[in-house]
Amino acid sequence: MSDPDPPGGPDRSATGPLRARRLEIGAIKDTALRLEERVRDRFADRGIALLASELVGITTETEARVVRLERPWWWLRGSIGAGVVVVVLLLAVSVTRVRLTFVVDGADEWLVLLQSGIQDVVFVGIAAVFLAGVESRLKRRDAMAGLHELRSLAHVIDMHQLTKDPDSTLHPDLRAEHSPKGRLDRFLLGRYLDYCSEMLSLVSKLAALYAQESRDPVVLESVVGIQELTGTLSSKIWQKIVILDTFDALGGSSGGQLDPTA
Repeated sequence: MSDPDPPGGPDRSATGPLRARRLEIGAIKDTALRLEERVRDRFADRGIALLASELVGITTETEARVVRLERPWWWLRGSIGAGVVVVVLLLAVSVTRVRLTFVVDGADEWLVLLQSGIQDVVFVGIAAVFLAGVESRLKRRDAMAGLHELRSLAHVIDMHQLTKDPDSTLHPDLRAEHSPKGRLDRFLLGRYLDYCSEMLSLVSKLAALYAQESRDPVVLESVVGIQELTGTLSSKIWQKIVILDTFDALGGSSGGQLDPTA
């Protein structure tokens, strides 16, 4: 017997699949807000608190952008349709006023006339394809702008954790003269690194929202690139966390040294 769905858990719509199969921007936003509160509880006076607030802001912007990209841009479609109607009317008026006075005589002239007609059809087809793709190209540009912001944020998060060196915390007597200031103790350093890893995970999930509805290969490629980037950066962070956890497992303490004989 399966457990019942918890309150607020997945539910079946009348015609759609389980909502659990889709990323929900509301859930991501709630997670980002809770993460911001946790960061401020421990690091209110540090730059990571402002970074967590920026992540919440980008989450809100992503929500608005994704909703905009999912909906048809009726104003654009109406403008294109109106332009096409105007062009067709102008051509119709022009045709009614043209007097055909030429005479086609011979196969060569028929070939020239046929070639001209084919060229006109090709040009009309190219124009139709161009107009049909205007909306998708504008949506691609909008999506790529949002993905560029996420990629930049991932690099900023990496810069914040870059100077957080476990060796400086575990071996303070071995610190160099120009080592980063403001050393954190063992516990706070672990929390700091973990928060950075969580923020990178949220950046990856925000990028995945763009791929959830889009079939644009350029957008999908950019999303995959961001997910690979955040995964690589998060792996670097977890290497530092493993060092801290290994130190604790060997019975160390903040500011102590590992026993070389262990």
